[in-house]
Amino acid sequence: MAHTAEFPKDGSTIESGKASTASAPGQVRSRYLLSLFAGLFGALALFCLTLLVLDRTGNLPPPAFSNISCADEKLSFMRDNPIQSPNLLIIGSSVAWRHVDGNVLVQTMPELRPMNGAFCGLFANQSTYVGNWLLDREPSIRSVVMIADPQDFAGCWRVPTAVFNREHVDPYVYEKASPWSHYLRYFSPKSLVRNALTVKAQRAGQIEWDPLVFNRFGDGPLDTPNTRELLYGRPEPLDRSCFKALRDMGTRLQQEGRRLMVVSTPLHPEWKEKYDPDGTFLADFDRRVLNSISATGATYWNADKDWKTPVTSFVDAVHLRWSAAQEFTAALAEQMRNAATGPAPSMETARVP
Repeated sequence: MAHTAEFPKDGSTIESGKASTASAPGQVRSRYLLSLFAGLFGALALFCLTLLVLDRTGNLPPPAFSNISCADEKLSFMRDNPIQSPNLLIIGSSVAWRHVDGNVLVQTMPELRPMNGAFCGLFANQSTYVGNWLLDREPSIRSVVMIADPQDFAGCWRVPTAVFNREHVDPYVYEKASPWSHYLRYFSPKSLVRNALTVKAQRAGQIEWDPLVFNRFGDGPLDTPNTRELLYGRPEPLDRSCFKALRDMGTRLQQEGRRLMVVSTPLHPEWKEKYDPDGTFLADFDRRVLNSISATGATYWNADKDWKTPVTSFVDAVHLRWSAAQEFTAALAEQMRNAATGPAPSMETARVP
């Protein structure tokens, strides 16, 4: 016998069913949003905990402002070790970072207060970007020395000139702003993990070819008795935009009454014999440098041509071991003294053949 359901005449059961059905999608949405926010909060908490653990164990890399580990480490060093009223700024790529010993400069010229503002892996346009930033922040700087190898002046077109965002780096370096927000802003799990695996050993100088060790002036000694392959191959064609960046910096310094010296670092004889046997590439580089600074009163020292050092001084095609870098610094100081006391312009000036 069939039975029929009996419902109250007031329809309360029907209305209750409608309400139950209507509320289901809302409950699903609430649970979804709750799960989403819980997941986000959990991921953030895990990330912060990871940073804390890395920091406590000495394995925390600096914020990835440039995503170049040695450059970011240099920014961290500058934050923790400010140089009071520097009057000499060294800029360039790794050859400027690793080929200058500020202690030798000060011993030779006690009036100097050098700041090594060189970052590894930079092209000429990027080096001048860093230089302009430091000149804006350090008004006491009166002289700039840019040390480069010719390959720094090839390929500027393919890299961003701005190595980092000055608006973010300024408060980090000069105002000791908290770094934690920058780890979120520049979050890159892959680079964070990669750098965390090596940064402690690099800071201790335990990774022979990639130490992140600084002296009090920001120089980066490459102190090893060993030698590796030439490493650097055939150079790319020189890039006019690189030389424009140099010219613009020279013009700025001249207008501000500051001095610029450009130095071509020594190069391994075997590299020159292999990749520039007739010397045309290096001659073109010299000519372009001189053209770039011809109207700025800057000086140019071709250390590759004028400063002699044995082959054993090199660890690869362009880098000197630290003992040779100290000798090179003494020769650099002599050239700087001549530039400061001689007639202006002095040394090899912007005379273009």
